[in-house]
Amino acid sequence: MATCTAPVRGHRSAAAAENCPACRGRSRGFSTYGSYSPPSYSSSANPSSGGTVVSSGRSSGGGASRSSRPRWSPASSVISYTPAQVRSLTPIRESIEKRKSVPDLRDVFLCHAWDDRKGAAKELHDLLESNGLSVWFSEKDVALGTPLLREIDRGLAKSRVGIVLVTPAFLRRIEGAGIAEKELSALLAKDQLIPIIHTTTYDALRDISPLLGSRSGLDTAEDSMATIAAKLAELVAPENCQSTES
Repeated sequence: MATCTAPVRGHRSAAAAENCPACRGRSRGFSTYGSYSPPSYSSSANPSSGGTVVSSGRSSGGGASRSSRPRWSPASSVISYTPAQVRSLTPIRESIEKRKSVPDLRDVFLCHAWDDRKGAAKELHDLLESNGLSVWFSEKDVALGTPLLREIDRGLAKSRVGIVLVTPAFLRRIEGAGIAEKELSALLAKDQLIPIIHTTTYDALRDISPLLGSRSGLDTAEDSMATIAAKLAELVAPENCQSTES
């Protein structure tokens, strides 16, 4: 029996198939083997333009992994970001850069539910401080009994960025107290607020507060609390700042 000369990749032309002792005469009208094209890989990088570095795996078949490096992340950093995280954090970084010359700002204002003050909120606070950030934290800085959104507004005025730790306890708190849509709209318009979703979901947040739920942020279902704190440290760090005009 004649053996095909291209059993794996197939013949690249009808003429090649006609010259094959096994496939001769079968190439007319149809192809026994499809032509082979190698897997497609792409990599785009232009850090100098202020964009992101994106690498993608095989272009078809699923399972592709993608990561991006935002322009504020040092080249030596080992922290990886998803493209969605870069998109959601970029307006925050631009707001930080515009306010970099304002004196006496805290790095982070941490808003959280009272029930989380000794649990998840304390853990995040300690991780942020261990990354060298100054943190506005209710246990130290916010008077008890003050309306939640008013304290967020005041804290943001004195901080580079605001973090809202969204937990089941936080959802219960805002659902019970209600949210003034006009006040929240003004707050979100500042491009300083980052929701941190922890042991709940964005769907649950949107059910209670569509406006806050419309703001993308970070999620402990994707990153550990320690990784989130490290990402926030990179985002806020003034030494990572470069001109938005470059």
